Amino acid sequence: MTTLTKNHKRLTLFHILKRIIAITIGGLLMSVGLNIFLIPNQVFDGGIAGISIILSHVSGLSLGLFLFILHIPFIYIGYKQMGKTFALSTGYGISILSISTTFLHGSLAFTNDVLLATVFGGIIGGIGVGIAIRYGGCLDGVEILAILFNKKLPFSVGEIIMFMNLFILGSGGFVFGWDRAMYSLIAYFIAFKVIDIVVEGLDEMKSAWIISDCPEEMKEAISQRLGRGATYIYGEGGFSGDGKKIIVCYISRLEEAKLKTIIEEIDEAALLSISHVSEVRGANFKKKDIH
Repeated sequence: MTTLTKNHKRLTLFHILKRIIAITIGGLLMSVGLNIFLIPNQVFDGGIAGISIILSHVSGLSLGLFLFILHIPFIYIGYKQMGKTFALSTGYGISILSISTTFLHGSLAFTNDVLLATVFGGIIGGIGVGIAIRYGGCLDGVEILAILFNKKLPFSVGEIIMFMNLFILGSGGFVFGWDRAMYSLIAYFIAFKVIDIVVEGLDEMKSAWIISDCPEEMKEAISQRLGRGATYIYGEGGFSGDGKKIIVCYISRLEEAKLKTIIEEIDEAALLSISHVSEVRGANFKKKDIH
């Protein structure tokens, strides 16, 4: 019997410090979004933060205490499901969120306009959560729980998170009123979209797959006129049985129109498929100068 072992590369001191700083900023931003914008206007959040806000309001106990205690089981689940590094990063992020909330909770509202507070609280909180996720942590246990339930339920992680948050936001309506629950739903939606932007980045890339009878000429034009490299994937036509060179390249959204122009000029009958890519990395992925 062959024993397979995984060698995990240790993080360098630079990467550890970068992660600590990023997760600290993320936790502080989420705390600002909650305590300076949302909570003073009785707008609450989804997830464990939302449950903590409701319990704190009903019991009169510290919000920071609820945030920390309620997240302990999820940190353990994160350790079992995703490893020690994730659990440590998440535990640190939750600690920063809880401590900063303890100091900021009850402070004056930045604005008394409920709609402005909803929008900016959602944006700032979303940026904070997104930064934490991007650097390997998590500031809300609902996502960890959804990953666990996903293995036993016929729903995606996103659907489970949505169901949980709709239940939490609905429960908050009985405590803060239904108008505040609707504002909270707006804040949640804004934060959800901002998290995607922060995690995936503003520099959205796209992958282009091109099937053409002029692959060499097409690849050369992409290199010379777009400054992008291309890769051949060898395939076979399902109907004709002919061998095909499929060209694969990665472009920015600003380059999509120019790529289509190049393809139309060289081979109008070429098949083009373009899909979204959240991130492209690698030492060989860089745009060459074009003249």
